[in-house]
Amino acid sequence: MIYFDNAATGGRKPEVVLTAVQSATRICANPGRSGHKLSLSCAKLVQSARNELDSFFLGFGYDRVIFTKNCTEALNIALFGVLKKGDHVVVSCMEHNSVLRPLEWLKKAGVITYDICPLTSDDEKGTISPTAILSRLRKNTKLVAITSASNVNGKIPDIPAIRSVLPNSVLLLCDGAQGAGHFPIPLSDWGVDLFTIAGHKGMFGIQGSGALLFSERVNPEPLFYGGTGSMSLSLDMPDFYPDRLEAGTISFPAVLSLLEGTRFLQENLPQVSARCVALSAYFLQELKKMPTYFPYSTPNPCGIVAFAHQKLQSEQLAEKLSSVYDIAVRGGLHCAPLMHEALGTLDGGLTRVSFSHYNTTHEIDELLTALDALRKG
Repeated sequence: MIYFDNAATGGRKPEVVLTAVQSATRICANPGRSGHKLSLSCAKLVQSARNELDSFFLGFGYDRVIFTKNCTEALNIALFGVLKKGDHVVVSCMEHNSVLRPLEWLKKAGVITYDICPLTSDDEKGTISPTAILSRLRKNTKLVAITSASNVNGKIPDIPAIRSVLPNSVLLLCDGAQGAGHFPIPLSDWGVDLFTIAGHKGMFGIQGSGALLFSERVNPEPLFYGGTGSMSLSLDMPDFYPDRLEAGTISFPAVLSLLEGTRFLQENLPQVSARCVALSAYFLQELKKMPTYFPYSTPNPCGIVAFAHQKLQSEQLAEKLSSVYDIAVRGGLHCAPLMHEALGTLDGGLTRVSFSHYNTTHEIDELLTALDALRKG
């Protein structure tokens, strides 16, 4: 099968990632839970993963790198661990349900209020204006939540510009599920306070890997409680990070995959980014020759191209590409209903093609041939 669903999960991994995961599943101790050599060796590799992520994203110290099973868990720790009674949040309409649903729960529980920032009307297919964010701030605004890149159409908000208009008292949360691993995201330079990672997408990790990075300006409360391997005499969670937010055994194979994926990107990010831009540009150039299809994306380093068919709904088109042509894409609303509402595509959704730098123009040509046949059929 030709795999073009990398925005959902990365289809191919570097060999160094596969080798590391295989070695971790052959024999693997519990990192930091025992004093024997194998446990200590695993703990050192976990520490290396914290260091690599902190360096790659210009973070806030290894102790403020928390491992999670996915980006959703990281977002829940960030939102439930920071927001308090009476807080107000500004969130963009570009966000995934992993951000929107926790906020909606907190709102219905009477903990917070939030306002939604719309797309900028004068920008082609829209992104988020710093001025529009600023206009929605209140005296009790605690946090602004903005995605690093839309998982629907690959649009990238100007996060440094958004940070520049925010008062120092307002925290900035960035969902890195789609942007991480596709272009540089220097957190300290950009003024991001909370950053969440889906390890299995652009970071080349396996499913079950994720992380939360956070600045000295925030001290999230635990979402989970349990064993940490430290301060075992106390019935309270440790008061220091990362232990305070990492209850229970972490997935060592997943963390190891994230370590090797980050190391791969440290050396290859410019090439990975440029390749995804080139592939998305090539596909869009050829797709525009078929008037049956209407694109909602521009070339981008996330490799995401969303488009609509004049007659077929997106899920029907995706099903035909899979069953008839053995090509994997995704149709539907992509867990981002407010973005589809803003784009006017709530009814039929959008077909999303998402490229990896491992994909080829020959594979894209196969997709274009299939789309042309479906256009004529």
